Amino acid sequence: MKKIFFIISLLFLHGYFCVAQTQSDSRVQDIKITYMNKELNLTPDEEQKFWPLYNNYFSEIKQARRDYANDEVGFEDKVVQIRKKYKTDFKKVLNSDARVNKVYVSEKNLRDLFKKELQNRQRLRKEQNQIPKNRQSPNKPKNK
Repeated sequence: MKKIFFIISLLFLHGYFCVAQTQSDSRVQDIKITYMNKELNLTPDEEQKFWPLYNNYFSEIKQARRDYANDEVGFEDKVVQIRKKYKTDFKKVLNSDARVNKVYVSEKNLRDLFKKELQNRQRLRKEQNQIPKNRQSPNKPKNK
């Protein structure tokens, strides 16, 4: 429960992702780093080794998404290949198969959290747009 509260508070502390794209990317990256460091319980030495490796891994995943934009099965196959390729490299840094598996699980959980947050924001925005513009707020007295 504490983890969920921590993650949600991180999302709200960083404000809306609707600002400029580069700021948004930077905020998402900051949240990802904080989340993964906490989930994997990385030491400072492990952080220095892990993040360049993870960034290369993530770049390959993004490239696979572009290469297989219209082929979901091909994309999933490529992701499995990339994960197998990086498994031994991650194990050298993290020293156990359990922690390597946690990289992939934590990555999925973070993606799910981002997706849920985006859906909540879209729902709130939709609800705000459905409020009639001529309706006055309950705190303001009506003009006579």
